[in-house]
Amino acid sequence: MKHLKIGDQAPAFSSKDQKGNTVKLSDFSGEKVVIYFYPKDNTPGCTAQACNLRDNYDTILKEDIVILGVSADDEIKHQKFITKFDLPFTLLADTEKDLLNLYGVWGEKKFMGKIYDGIHRTTFVLDESHQIIGIIEKPKTKDHTQEIMEIYTK
Repeated sequence: MKHLKIGDQAPAFSSKDQKGNTVKLSDFSGEKVVIYFYPKDNTPGCTAQACNLRDNYDTILKEDIVILGVSADDEIKHQKFITKFDLPFTLLADTEKDLLNLYGVWGEKKFMGKIYDGIHRTTFVLDESHQIIGIIEKPKTKDHTQEIMEIYTK
């Protein structure tokens, strides 16, 4: 697993969003970007995290922050997730796990005594030059916006 750290330049990427459009990190040149990696659409923790960002989206927009969610779910699952919960931000479909590996969030996990490969819920907070200014490992799904805002207001 790759280990990015605060101060690193965020790795450039190109991926498909929920509508099948190509999205690149460079599309957001000069903008603050939050890239949050989550395990799976429509699961309790991932839904709580997405809805917390949705419910606080006005605060996020006031700070000119772009939110990009990433999981290994496909475009169709993302579109259903967005529609079901009225999510106002972009979700990237990383079915080949390119971004997950690029950002070092795909790897061994343990749950109830079982070991398996999966997505480590992690959020990367980037400044306008896309330098990593914060990494939230194991974010609080119901209070994620606050965690993000604390990094930007340091």
